[in-house]
Amino acid sequence: MDFVPTSVLKRCRRVFAPLIARLANLSFQEGRFPSRFKRAQVTPLIKHDGLDTSDPANYRPISNLNTISKVIERLALGRLRAHITKSPNFNKSQSAYRRHHSTETALLRILNDIYGNIDAGQDTLLVGLDLSAAFDTIEHSVLLTRLECSFGIGEPILQWIQSYLKDRTQFVHLGTVNSGDTNCHCGVPQGSVLGPLLFVAYISPTASLAGHFGVGHHQYADDTQVYVALSRETVNTNVANLHDCLAALHEWFSQNGLVINPDKSESVLFSTAQKARISPLGLDNVDVAGSLVPLSDNVKILGVTLDRHLTFDAHVHSVCKAAQYHTRALRHIRSSLTTDMARTVACALVNSRLDYANSLLYGTTELNISKLQRVQNALARVVTYTRRAEHIRPVLQHLHWLPIRYRIEYKVATLAFKIRSTRSPEYLLSSVTEYEPSRQLRSSSMHLLNKLPVRTVIAGRAFSQAAPAVWNGLPINIRAAETWNIFRSYLRTYLYNLAFN
Repeated sequence: MDFVPTSVLKRCRRVFAPLIARLANLSFQEGRFPSRFKRAQVTPLIKHDGLDTSDPANYRPISNLNTISKVIERLALGRLRAHITKSPNFNKSQSAYRRHHSTETALLRILNDIYGNIDAGQDTLLVGLDLSAAFDTIEHSVLLTRLECSFGIGEPILQWIQSYLKDRTQFVHLGTVNSGDTNCHCGVPQGSVLGPLLFVAYISPTASLAGHFGVGHHQYADDTQVYVALSRETVNTNVANLHDCLAALHEWFSQNGLVINPDKSESVLFSTAQKARISPLGLDNVDVAGSLVPLSDNVKILGVTLDRHLTFDAHVHSVCKAAQYHTRALRHIRSSLTTDMARTVACALVNSRLDYANSLLYGTTELNISKLQRVQNALARVVTYTRRAEHIRPVLQHLHWLPIRYRIEYKVATLAFKIRSTRSPEYLLSSVTEYEPSRQLRSSSMHLLNKLPVRTVIAGRAFSQAAPAVWNGLPINIRAAETWNIFRSYLRTYLYNLAFN
């Protein structure tokens, strides 16, 4: 799709930058997006190995756009994002495509609420809603009206966005063959820079809808979770309220061109194993869009498997299985790689999986930590050609790989620092409040975090408990670090010495 290769754009940036800037300025001034950049190439890729290749539903469409068009979109995004996300009408429980927000912070927020309910003696009924082809079904007229009425975007910006969305085409590319062009009458451009922000602005009203029913709610793009606390006294009332909320969401999505897919939606009832055994609530299913969705033993949210008792056994098993697969693959090609290359591949394919959302594993069982540690040990032996009989700790020390337990503490501490310094995301700010003694004490200047008491052991695993526990255990020079680079350097050195010395 690039008539000028990206490599040429980068190497000759001093030549192309003024030209692209001139093009962008003209585009913004006239409220018109270049029509030459509205054509997308769609490449179908099979979703999973082993699926029927003759069924089009088993393919995932990968959309490619022109690079220069993405540069212009990024310039527009820099002007629009702050205006939209700071609006009171924007969904503050939306974690996608926002600075200092991630899938991990979204999961920490949801689990914070679930652990809090458990500490109060209540279960949590969660429903994960799946939207069918959400990005492809956005009504352009509704989107433009919402941007104007809810977010105060006027001319000529609104005219530019309308031009950006209008008269788009796409074609399918397979091998050496191209299909004919097809007009796109709805949806935001997939593979684009600006499309995701327009999508989250489009579905922002769902937050006020869920808030009207008093139901917990969080979104990451189109992944929507709604949940409600239950006790034996309130189970009927709160479940009925949840059903009313789901019915209202179904109606709103239908009126706005979106469709809930009950077949892929999931539900689970979170509780402790003891409470589920002694006083079960007797729930079997949840009504979603007119279909009964049975309660599952676990749900997968944003790549993390949450079981109904929050043991994380299923998630750890899944992570270990994927990590072992890549470790075996690395072993087959290890002789063709240098040590530095092998370490880079190992960090990219395996350590990244071990580190993904690992702050959720704070306080998990020793068995789960041991499983993950054995995976890391096996990976280190492959990278360094170390035999099983040799001690692994010097190997990890040589590679500068923190053991699993310290990697979890590192993630919790870094998240606490970022939230304190950026004041974002707002929904986790209450977890890192400064400790303020009732009278003047030496601890007043120690940069400590306030830790509220909890009644149950499982509630101690919430981020609101983990962040103060890990943070307050750090030396004062680390807690007092003023910049991110200094904090990270001190923290890694401290944990490295703690793990290996």
